[in-house]
Amino acid sequence: MKRIGFLSFGHWTPHPDSATQSAADVLLQSIDLAQAAEDLGADGAYFRVHHFARQLASPFPLLAAAGAKTSRIELGTGVIDMRYENPMYMAEDAGAADLISGGRLQLGISRGSPEQVVDGWRYFGYQAAEDDPSGAQAARQKTELLLTLLEGAGFAEPSPRPMFPNPPGLLRLEPHSEGLRERIWWGAGSDATAVWAAQQGMNLMSSTLKDDESGEPFHVQQAKQIRAFREEWAKHDHGFEPRVSVSRSIFAIVDDRDRRYFLGSGDRDDQFGYIDSTRSVFGRSYAGEPDELIDELAHDEAIAEADTVLLTVPNQLGVDYNAHVLEAILTHVAPGLGWR
Repeated sequence: MKRIGFLSFGHWTPHPDSATQSAADVLLQSIDLAQAAEDLGADGAYFRVHHFARQLASPFPLLAAAGAKTSRIELGTGVIDMRYENPMYMAEDAGAADLISGGRLQLGISRGSPEQVVDGWRYFGYQAAEDDPSGAQAARQKTELLLTLLEGAGFAEPSPRPMFPNPPGLLRLEPHSEGLRERIWWGAGSDATAVWAAQQGMNLMSSTLKDDESGEPFHVQQAKQIRAFREEWAKHDHGFEPRVSVSRSIFAIVDDRDRRYFLGSGDRDDQFGYIDSTRSVFGRSYAGEPDELIDELAHDEAIAEADTVLLTVPNQLGVDYNAHVLEAILTHVAPGLGWR
């Protein structure tokens, strides 16, 4: 059995062929798609976070609104770039959004992906050390602080003359949402960062891109990454069982619209190249008749290792069509793979 959700990058562009012409369009349609996915029986609605781009950026208003409009589906991110974040303020925002949703947030965080601008986090007022030019270490330090804050222990000395009465002892950030600490995921781009996520007690989120560490097919390397994460997790007593998600672009061709959009578009080979001077591998996409997809996906080692599959969706094609994309996978592909 697999949890199945969607992952939206939230693209918008003022083009006549786009169903998302503005930021307002993509935000409101993201909420509608979360509702539609819940109605179809999907398990998760996840949203990408990119700054300085015509895409979704500030996640917590969206997550809170989607949480208020739905009742069951998980709501998450994939991923929030921690270089841009104030962990204190983030803990408050996350706690509030989680409480609005009734404890359904699943927050994917990471160092982030290649940016639209040079060192974008510096425009947000953050600096990295001279020996940390990419901000990777700063992202980890902020993550460690966020995890501590989400545990809910008091740490701040109360004022002797507060405006309102305080509970006894040191104060914590409010609102605090119990259980959110166990629903933080790290977007790992390498085996080493997956191991670090396990050490920190975070779930593992692995997308369609990772460091090329062996030259093997993407799904084989990703499966090894997942196994390294689980092996490290077993060495620690975090008090809960971890989850692992993988992202895939999968399109079942079941009608003429699908044929028009995706017939022949599935990239059947992994792509190898360099991103930010790092040798990387980008996983293939899948598009075909349901029986063909079932056969191909059955050989994906990383999907077999994961408990959650996030389906990337072409959000600019509109809510109705993206709901159709999800329904086609849930109805025609997932049962044949034993995911449902």
